[in-house]
Amino acid sequence: MDQQLFKPGLSGLESKKSSGRPPRLTDEQAKQLTLMLTEAAKSETGGRLTGQDIQGYILSEFGISFHLNHVYKILRKLGFSWLSSRSKHPKQNVEVMEAFKKLPLVNDR
Repeated sequence: MDQQLFKPGLSGLESKKSSGRPPRLTDEQAKQLTLMLTEAAKSETGGRLTGQDIQGYILSEFGISFHLNHVYKILRKLGFSWLSSRSKHPKQNVEVMEAFKKLPLVNDR
């Protein structure tokens, strides 16, 4: 036995941090995915990404296949929550919407 691997006494019983399996997405790929997601969220065309869309993007861009559940874990790790935003219609007019909010309701006195 190699004496450098084992410490005698109580200090030898302390838990050591295990390295675990390295992530399949590199840091650079994770940054590219984050950029794609933030750009898609800012898009004026509306619509939203599904888990399958993101799964397909990872497969096509990086050649890595993930189970759909793991895609959601990756999103959480990157700081995204799985809330879908309401898309905006391209012809939406803010002034008209604010004026509509100020209209009295039928039951208002």
